Amino acid sequence: MNKLGVAVIGTGFWGKNHARIYKELENTKLVAVCDVDPERAKTIAKQYGVKAYTDSLTMLKDQEIQAVSVCTWSIKLAEEAHKCLNAGKHVLVEKPMATDTKQAQILIDTSKTNDLQLSVGFLLRFIPGLQQIKQAIVTKKIGELVSATTKRVTQWPERIGDVGVVKDTAIHDIDVMQFISGEKPVSVYAKMGNMRHRQFEDYAQIMLTYKSGKTAFIEANWLTPYKIRALNVTGSEAIMRLDYNSQELWIENAKETVQPRNPFKEPLKAEIEHFAECVNKKKTPIITGEDGYNALEVAIAAMKSSAKNTVIKINK
Repeated sequence: MNKLGVAVIGTGFWGKNHARIYKELENTKLVAVCDVDPERAKTIAKQYGVKAYTDSLTMLKDQEIQAVSVCTWSIKLAEEAHKCLNAGKHVLVEKPMATDTKQAQILIDTSKTNDLQLSVGFLLRFIPGLQQIKQAIVTKKIGELVSATTKRVTQWPERIGDVGVVKDTAIHDIDVMQFISGEKPVSVYAKMGNMRHRQFEDYAQIMLTYKSGKTAFIEANWLTPYKIRALNVTGSEAIMRLDYNSQELWIENAKETVQPRNPFKEPLKAEIEHFAECVNKKKTPIITGEDGYNALEVAIAAMKSSAKNTVIKINK
């Protein structure tokens, strides 16, 4: 098997997991890691027996590297992903992908011009229970989709320093709503604020509406003393509930409640394995640059809605 040569830019809280998984997978070869912190780069490089860099442009000259995971702070994601694409490397960039949609569009355009894969880190799509919910909506197993609500709350994560709760966590649920509904919302109304963080919002409530009449409600915060990650989907014939932490799924109708036994899967590992397979086989990834753009567009609209205290229309 020809292994895909890969590298990771940013080896902090999340990047080190990308490095671990690339090392574990049979179809990838971890070649190098890069971090602005020399000691952190050296530590991860030594752990996996790979090269360590502090300058990504220098690392990208290595012809053995074919694809890169970009796991830097949010404000640096687009810059580093653009360097990779210009160097001829396929890219898996962590959410929120960019600071604004203009940056996101540049990444999409560059990937297409250079005929490279560009995928965005929305790993929830790889949870079996969520895939089952999506299928149930498509096949109308729960009747017509009416609404969906999600709760993503936890204590303040120490790793965060450059974005608020909307771009860090709620953006996952924005993508989930687009994934299961198959639609972009036509409008968004949001309320958010900061109780403990001086610079960024640490709680948000976001309501999305769709042309078809569906609605979605997203609650996210960094204030709750314990972690909840849950999705409730209401159909005209049944309700489906998913606990993202345990990956347990419940389906309730008028007669019974059933709990399918889906095997537990590490979402990040499934996401990275899929990305590598798409690069090797020249397949379009499940999550594209356009998906990242769409989620970021809605997140920005939600922040604007709260600031202006009004409904914001979403471009089609």
